[in-house]
Amino acid sequence: MTKEGSKNFDDDGRIKRTGSALTASAHIITAVIGSGVLSLAWATAQLGWLAGPVVMLLFSVVTYFTSTLLAPCYRSGDPISGKRNYTYMDAVRSNLGGVKVKLCGIVQYLNIFGVAIGYTIASAISMMAIKRSNCFHKSEGKDPCHMNSNPYMIDFGLVQIIFSQIPDFDQLWWLSILAAVMSFTYSSASLALGIAQVVANGKVKGSLTGISIGAVTETQKIWRSFQALGNIAFAYFYSIILIEIQDTLKSPPSEEKTMKKATLVSVGVTTTFYMLCGCMGYAAFGDMSPGNLLTGFGFYNPYWLLDIANAAIVVHLVGAYQVYCQPLFAFIEKQASTRFPDSDFIAKDIKIPIPGFKPLRLNFFRLIWRTVFVIITTLISMLLPFFNDVVGLLGALGFWPLTVYFPVEMYIEQK
Repeated sequence: MTKEGSKNFDDDGRIKRTGSALTASAHIITAVIGSGVLSLAWATAQLGWLAGPVVMLLFSVVTYFTSTLLAPCYRSGDPISGKRNYTYMDAVRSNLGGVKVKLCGIVQYLNIFGVAIGYTIASAISMMAIKRSNCFHKSEGKDPCHMNSNPYMIDFGLVQIIFSQIPDFDQLWWLSILAAVMSFTYSSASLALGIAQVVANGKVKGSLTGISIGAVTETQKIWRSFQALGNIAFAYFYSIILIEIQDTLKSPPSEEKTMKKATLVSVGVTTTFYMLCGCMGYAAFGDMSPGNLLTGFGFYNPYWLLDIANAAIVVHLVGAYQVYCQPLFAFIEKQASTRFPDSDFIAKDIKIPIPGFKPLRLNFFRLIWRTVFVIITTLISMLLPFFNDVVGLLGALGFWPLTVYFPVEMYIEQK
């Protein structure tokens, strides 16, 4: 490569990456501080003051530690000039190979598919919460304000069809920063409401061991405790896209060093918010903590603050959906271009001029396949409107293999 070319291209011949610790942190925070934060008060209520905060801290330590093991797997061999692994699956292929590659792909992409469904459901719940809080305010609590979630899921799906045409992670940085700001907005709102409720109660609610047997059966207590662990796992779950985020970073310094810095900052910030929101929500409502703090109507007033917080959740989920789905989009498009290398339908971009902006690159295969994906996730969401149960299941299925097993195995293999 010419000296001039190396100014514009990276060592793998791709256009120079521009990501930094800031954009990587924004991507991670967008992915991590999802709507899962709002179920943490419920999770803490199942586990109590002893186990709840300890489990949250434990998951954060495990997530940070295994992320620092995963970051060196971005390059095989030399950490500065070794071969790049563009995806989590590529890293598993380079380090472990064999059947583990297929196992990783199945778990990773099924989880991404599940997250897209979970986020569609969560966004509809938040949009309905805005409508309901205004309805409660107008009727002074007399109207039960029942409504159908389907139109809201369709609206979210239509927005995702538009945003899913953003070609790759590198061009998502502005949406991630906006979504990260939104996550702080609604986390802060739920924290403020929790503190206000504790002050109004005049005491801290809750017990050392959580909801007691008697209020629920012994079987329910065990099931709810496992579900709480799943919810907390889901709230920390981002290893699934760590390598893809790392592939957006510029060097020097090495991508590994930048990624470790971004991981420390984002996991630290996330854990602080989780502890505050989970614990204050539990302190405010005790055993009666709702499954979703802002939409389960733990709070009714001030209704304008609830509206702002729920609107922030919706904007955040628009960004989080895209951050999570990009690896799946990229995987399918890479498979299609490998199988049909000469197809203009798959490979050719059409440039559409937009006055005052860069021309829009439209690809027909991307347009059709991503639109179909969004339609399928939206339809499944309309059939599965049980967000809390979905969250626990996703956390349980994905956390161990993708956050613990594969990173540790690859680290051992590299050493």
